[in-house]
Amino acid sequence: MFVQPRPVTMTASAVRTLALIYHATVRDIRKSHGNAVVALLLNVVQAMIFVLAFWAFYTILGIDRAALRGDFMLYIMSGVFLYMTHTKTLSAIVGSEGPTSAMMKHGPMTTTVSIVSAALSALYLQVLTMCAMLFFYHVGFERIEIMNPAGAFGMVLLAWLSGIGIGMVMLGLKPWAPALVQLAATLYNRASMIASGKMFVANALPAAMLALFDWNPLFHAIDQARGFLFVNYLPWYTNTAYPLAVSAVLIVVGMMLEFRARRSASLSWSARR
Repeated sequence: MFVQPRPVTMTASAVRTLALIYHATVRDIRKSHGNAVVALLLNVVQAMIFVLAFWAFYTILGIDRAALRGDFMLYIMSGVFLYMTHTKTLSAIVGSEGPTSAMMKHGPMTTTVSIVSAALSALYLQVLTMCAMLFFYHVGFERIEIMNPAGAFGMVLLAWLSGIGIGMVMLGLKPWAPALVQLAATLYNRASMIASGKMFVANALPAAMLALFDWNPLFHAIDQARGFLFVNYLPWYTNTAYPLAVSAVLIVVGMMLEFRARRSASLSWSARR
């Protein structure tokens, strides 16, 4: 149905696939709202609510802010941005078009294109949200100084990559147990509110507490990001190799699960969702 002629060269095929990913990404961005600007504003508002909620939490309860020397709001925003990038990407991957979706009736469309476009749309929205909020805070309130912007953005990409990995595994399992996977994704996102470590730094934790959080790749990404953001903070107990390795392994496992599920695709799955 809607089959298009296939390109005869690898270059033409690559260009066609990239164009398809672009259009699928735009479609995915517009899912939340028909107007892309409004979709961005809704995401910015959500991020601002998170930041203000944590600021009020620290202020009202009188929690010590001296975890590191630097801009306190930037400290909060760094955790919120990476957390939202990770969880939004995971949710986008889990909710991407499956092999029995109506979109797959279009000849050029594949589940791979659907997954890639979901991941790119999540990254696009989160990066624009991050830039808008940092610009607003820099111009309206306090001048922002970031020690290593490239390294800090690299940690945003690492949080995004780990979200893809976990989301791919859940997506591969979703056809076999859709309700259970949806529940697991919700529980993971809620648990990451604490387990991501966005409210504290690893250097301030005792060894017994550190063991409860260092399994989470997002915990490493957030702590390393603060090392790139603040000149006075050097992360001792986290690294970038662990989340990168875990993400790569999870992506490979997720691809195998998704391939197995796609080969067993049945329209009856739609009735169970």
